[in-house]
Amino acid sequence: MKTSQSPFHFRSLSVLHEAMGISAPLHPLISIIDYGKTRFDPKTFENGTKSDFYKISFKTKFNGKIRYGQGYYDFENGGMSFVSPGQILRMDNEEADYSGMSLHIHPDFIRPYSLLKKIKDYTFFSYSAAEALYLSEKEKKTIYDIFENIQNELNERIDQFSQDVIISQIELLLTYSNRFYNRQFITRKSVNNDLLSKMEGLLNDFFDNEKGIKGLPTVEFVASQLNLTPRYLSDMLRHHTRQNAQQHIHDKLIEKAKEYLSESQFSVSETAYQLGFEHPQSFSKLFKKKTEITPNEYKQSLQKFNNES
Repeated sequence: MKTSQSPFHFRSLSVLHEAMGISAPLHPLISIIDYGKTRFDPKTFENGTKSDFYKISFKTKFNGKIRYGQGYYDFENGGMSFVSPGQILRMDNEEADYSGMSLHIHPDFIRPYSLLKKIKDYTFFSYSAAEALYLSEKEKKTIYDIFENIQNELNERIDQFSQDVIISQIELLLTYSNRFYNRQFITRKSVNNDLLSKMEGLLNDFFDNEKGIKGLPTVEFVASQLNLTPRYLSDMLRHHTRQNAQQHIHDKLIEKAKEYLSESQFSVSETAYQLGFEHPQSFSKLFKKKTEITPNEYKQSLQKFNNES
């Protein structure tokens, strides 16, 4: 199999199984790959891979590194990761040695079910490898049993109930994964508190030093500075503060706006520019939405208070 400059695109499970050196899939739209049985040359995928499937990896061990963008992550202790169709995965260590399994699901397999719509709500499919789910031994047993149930169903003769049974197991797998991620947010509270502090410092520095030069800070910008994906950042913040990343940015923006408005030399328009707004009207609209008064009304209330003092 020749390599190219583009990521190798797996459009069918048959091609994936062939590339991994294993027998053909038992079902054309869903399969479980046991990494211990694969025989493949990592050089084949040196430019990365992408597929038309949802991929749920359950790795008990991983000697080597996987690259997402410009970052590397070592899976030595194992864990779970989730990849949506079309995402690019790169393997840069030719001696990478998997131990575990992965579930591959074509969207057509779940298309007749409500799961097709619900699966988009599981935001961990947009997380990076560095945001993998780590499991306790008890949790690993739970996940392994679900993988085994799906494989056993695939091994049996396919009948009119097979797809329903497998779909129910996939939904159970995703529900448990969601629960375990929430547990991980709790058990990593100290790490996440450190991220919150870094985010606070990052936004302070942005508003104090950039002053409109780079426009408004976006969730994507903040997440990249913290080496996180936007989805993971928002989910982590929502778990700890009940607000997503965009709401945190807006809160900091309003806090800075009040500082500028309290200084008499700044008009509302100048404040909007200082904060990175292209149009003062957009600033005024957001300010009123967050505070229930306009920037002018806030400025006037400060002046009235100062005059009465």
